[in-house]
Amino acid sequence: MTRVVVRSAGVGAVGLRAGEALVFGRAPHSAVGAEAGRVVLALPQCAPHVSRVVGELVVGEDTVQLNWLGAGEAQLSSLFDAPGGARRVVLTRSMSALLDVGENQLVLLLGRIDPRGLTDLVVTVEVEPSRAAFFALAGGGADDGDETRTGPLLPRGSREWFVALALCEPWLKGEDDYPRPPSNKEIHDRVLGWYGYAWNLQRAQRVDDAIRVVSALAFGVRDDPFAAPHEGRLQNVRFAVARRAAELRLVTAADLDEVERAARKRRAGEQA
Repeated sequence: MTRVVVRSAGVGAVGLRAGEALVFGRAPHSAVGAEAGRVVLALPQCAPHVSRVVGELVVGEDTVQLNWLGAGEAQLSSLFDAPGGARRVVLTRSMSALLDVGENQLVLLLGRIDPRGLTDLVVTVEVEPSRAAFFALAGGGADDGDETRTGPLLPRGSREWFVALALCEPWLKGEDDYPRPPSNKEIHDRVLGWYGYAWNLQRAQRVDDAIRVVSALAFGVRDDPFAAPHEGRLQNVRFAVARRAAELRLVTAADLDEVERAARKRRAGEQA
């Protein structure tokens, strides 16, 4: 299941879940009617040449599709440092595109009215697995019998799994006296060094978001330290999350050894 967050200047963020759709443009309310599961978003300060409805975003269980309905063109690009480079396409009316996981940027050239004149209208669409998807339980409850089921897991190889590995690295190496949890930059650099790709973790907020997912899984909703006001330094909370994640074996020393060996092998191949 996927979760989508849509952002643009002058309007609040809009969240979408699987089964929902977003219709957006200069004046979409006058062009489309109400429909269950469909959200309508009017982009503020649009230039007059921007269509009343420019696009439709459809969120499925595993995919997010953008249908371009505007009369003018738009540029769509994925904003992560993917191994093959960022994707960039030009959308024209009736075109559709499946969005990449991570941040996608939609640009309507000179589509926004600024006090100094026309400027580009930018819509950011972030696609990520929903928090519920990270509670990878085998499902069911007490009525399903006495079968022992799998405990909470982070999807192996996911962004959150790598962030947890970098956050817990000192504990996994037995360095319990490490003076502080790794910083956002250190986490980004470690993930990039291990995997050769760091999603959008160069942005500090994305590292924080991933750590919050790890925290919710490690502590549960009731005891999640990020879910309640806390006093003291944020590092103290990160310290608790790292230690708890290591104790629950959300990531292990064997995981750390495996990614380090894979990284050495990858670097050796690049140098050959």
